[in-house]
Amino acid sequence: MSEEIKNEEQRDSKLTAKEAFNFGPVLGYFFRKKDPSRPTNFNIKAMHTINKISIIMFLIAVIVIVSRAIGRM
Repeated sequence: MSEEIKNEEQRDSKLTAKEAFNFGPVLGYFFRKKDPSRPTNFNIKAMHTINKISIIMFLIAVIVIVSRAIGRM
């Protein structure tokens, strides 16, 4: 019973500005140290490279959209 109430509270809670603009995990993805226990092969390196490129492109697009919106004011 308490799990259902907890799930409803989580669903009803709103996302705050501090949570929305928390870029800690994104920066941690770019600047983390190499973990020797993690497997490394070409496929994983390529996947992470593509992920980093897509994150950078998304952030640039957001900056362009926000700057255009501010410029039209």
